[in-house]
Amino acid sequence: MEDLIRREVERCDKLTGFMAMMSVAGGTGSGVGTYVTQCLRDVYPKSFIVNHLIWPYETGEVTVQDYNSVLTLGHIYQLSDGILVHENDMVNKICSQLLHISDISIADLNKVIAHQLGAIFQPVFTADSDGHYSRNFLGEFVSALACHPEYKLLSMSTVPQMPSSYIPYTTFEWPSLIKHLRRMLISNTRMEEVTGSTQSLTGSNLNTSLANLLILRGKDVFTANTGDFSETSLYTSWQSPKDAFNVWKCPVPFRKYEKMAMLVSNSQALIEPLDNTLRKAWSMFAARAYVYQYTRFGMSEEDLLESFTFAEQIVSSYSQLGCKG
Repeated sequence: MEDLIRREVERCDKLTGFMAMMSVAGGTGSGVGTYVTQCLRDVYPKSFIVNHLIWPYETGEVTVQDYNSVLTLGHIYQLSDGILVHENDMVNKICSQLLHISDISIADLNKVIAHQLGAIFQPVFTADSDGHYSRNFLGEFVSALACHPEYKLLSMSTVPQMPSSYIPYTTFEWPSLIKHLRRMLISNTRMEEVTGSTQSLTGSNLNTSLANLLILRGKDVFTANTGDFSETSLYTSWQSPKDAFNVWKCPVPFRKYEKMAMLVSNSQALIEPLDNTLRKAWSMFAARAYVYQYTRFGMSEEDLLESFTFAEQIVSSYSQLGCKG
């Protein structure tokens, strides 16, 4: 794999980094994906590495998925510059409730994920691109969202998301799209349909952010007012909104949408799925369930405990974002 990657790198006019896409439930995605990331970090120590993780269904896909998820995160966190996370449960809800797909397949899930990643990684004018499409996208992406080594988890929200047959009969306006995304950020949802009620910035369940990146694509994009994302109450007390919020724009419509908005957030959004996985992993470990599947291949119980402790520290760090100094 290193040889294959090296050949691709040699073809690049300019290498800024890598994005490794992997599942964390099974052994191939979690184990091999983590090892490949380690190799990339060793061979290309100055390049940016962003990992894209598929978080497993809470009901379970693989018996030992909770172990694998915690082990993966514990290692990836020390190697990666930023970690994009897609939760299978949330992607499934988007397919069911927004796209109205009755018999959801893996291909349907992947289309939603690809749509959101495409909305991020298509060419765009950034704050530092000086009127040209960014030539150091990963560097600017990491700088905007994951500038603190203790906070690397990134969640994604996109509006609108609807069946393609609905698009010709729907009107999109920047104020309503931005308003939807702000509500979704505050209430910690990735589903625009469940954010109908207004929520105060002083509510106890406010999702506090370290950093937010708003990406707007489409018609009249340079007229969009994004000031609502600069409110101090959205961010942790030790972070200034001026430094915490960035907006990138592109006048080219994305796919069939005349206007679309994507929010990538480094916030408390992923505490719950991580905490749930960690709790189940601890429960299994307390009963020594399936531990032998790891120890017989050279991993010790101390290795598992070290990853559990590291994951607990991640949860603790994000929980403290909401504490006001």
